[in-house]
Amino acid sequence: MKASEVREQNTEELRGELLELYREQFKMRMQKGTGQPPRPDRFGKIRKDVARIKTVLNERSRAGE
Repeated sequence: MKASEVREQNTEELRGELLELYREQFKMRMQKGTGQPPRPDRFGKIRKDVARIKTVLNERSRAGE
């Protein structure tokens, strides 16, 4: 997900997307704990997407939206 795509979404969509990413991250951690091999590259992508979304949400909250 690109930063420009994130900025086009409204705040509620971003919060929903953030929740989905957290759920996926949790599932992957559980798979790793049970021995099922998750895709290791996906961990980094999820982490970066979470950071992008949180950055945009923080910018909007500081701007007063």
